[in-house]
Amino acid sequence: MRVVLFFCFFILLLSCEDKKTTTKNTTKTKVEKPIKKDLEKDTIQEPEREFPKLNSKSAMEFFLEYDKHHKENKVRITTDFGEIDILLYNETKFHRSNFIWLTKQGYFNDTQFYRVIDNFMIQAGNSDDVKTARKRSYIGKYLLPPDTKRGFKHDRGVISMPSSEIRNPHKLASPFEFFIVCQKGGAHFLDGDYTIFGHVTRGMSVVDKIAAVETDDGDWPDKNIYIRNVEIID
Repeated sequence: MRVVLFFCFFILLLSCEDKKTTTKNTTKTKVEKPIKKDLEKDTIQEPEREFPKLNSKSAMEFFLEYDKHHKENKVRITTDFGEIDILLYNETKFHRSNFIWLTKQGYFNDTQFYRVIDNFMIQAGNSDDVKTARKRSYIGKYLLPPDTKRGFKHDRGVISMPSSEIRNPHKLASPFEFFIVCQKGGAHFLDGDYTIFGHVTRGMSVVDKIAAVETDDGDWPDKNIYIRNVEIID
């Protein structure tokens, strides 16, 4: 009788051990749920543009429409040497509108007078800073047609637009840059090749100071001369 009871107890003990083992094994095999990325949260959307990215085909239409609603023509350029006030001509509306628009975009701020020739001209609107290249890339790549038959001459104090550095037989203007003539008696050999779109009304002494700085062999000032701010004053 004792043998039978012992045998039953032994069988019951083995049965309990099996149940424990099974329970332990099932708790170890935990199935991980796949992580689903929230695509809406992870996706960084570029902010909506306030204006289209321009190219040479769209720029003319854009500035033609811009000219109808933006008639400002007085601008103040604050440089490391002082202020230069400029009156922009309504006759050259594409070039005036382009300059006003770029001013409102803050493009000229922190660009430089990068080509300076004493008793000739000072040229600005470019920089060796990568920020300037990024601004241009965002605005777009375009050129403006020349508008040289308005009767304006390259007298001392006029503001004109240089042609692009690329192969450019039609003298299409680089919209991001401009130069101011400081040559005594003017630089009339430039007439007919470059578009005059304004003149200095105050600050020619500042222009002359910039023109007199020391430069390297490429006419770049030895010490960078920045445009700190360009603003519309009327």
